[in-house]
Amino acid sequence: AEWAGRIYRRFGLSEVALYGYRGYWKSPAGFDRSSGQATFPRLSVFGGSVRRPLLDGIVHAEGGYYHSRDDKKGQDPFVRNSETRGLIGFEREATTDFTVGVQYYAEYMRYHKAYLADLPRGSGTADKLRQLVTLRLQFLAWNQSLRMSLFVYASPTDRDGALRPTVSYAITDNTKLNLGANLFYGEEPHTFFGQLEKNTNAYAAIRMAW
Repeated sequence: AEWAGRIYRRFGLSEVALYGYRGYWKSPAGFDRSSGQATFPRLSVFGGSVRRPLLDGIVHAEGGYYHSRDDKKGQDPFVRNSETRGLIGFEREATTDFTVGVQYYAEYMRYHKAYLADLPRGSGTADKLRQLVTLRLQFLAWNQSLRMSLFVYASPTDRDGALRPTVSYAITDNTKLNLGANLFYGEEPHTFFGQLEKNTNAYAAIRMAW
């Protein structure tokens, strides 16, 4: 079973929330040496967020602690360590129908020395502090029937990133054309985006509704 909860309220112009989760890592974060299979270790998460208007835009911040219950002291090299995560972002309309958003995200690994001491020889090494910066640009035209956006991910610590350009055009009220691409790059094959470098792709779709 998995359990999750969220409570929130407004304080003036600010919306504040607290979160809790008890379950499992959502992506394989462990390895069973006897079977050779990837596993999903137990996980608990506690965190909070705040969102409010600022400088004609919206600022938001979030933080959370990821408690890896199957490796509480970081001494099992085959289970992901506990982490503290946080982000802060800002979004505003720069001009009419043109929106700009920036965000800074960080992951801090607990018990990093124990992680390094027990790491199998030849394995890729994760940084104690992983950082990621994102940029989002969105432009609307032709009475907002045309939507163009670009999402950029860049990690100065992992030296990798991704680009996600998309175009959406409402041909009619019931028909929409979507074009886009997912472009990945990275210097190391074990980093978050670097492992996906060969999965770079482009796509096109038409959606019709009656």
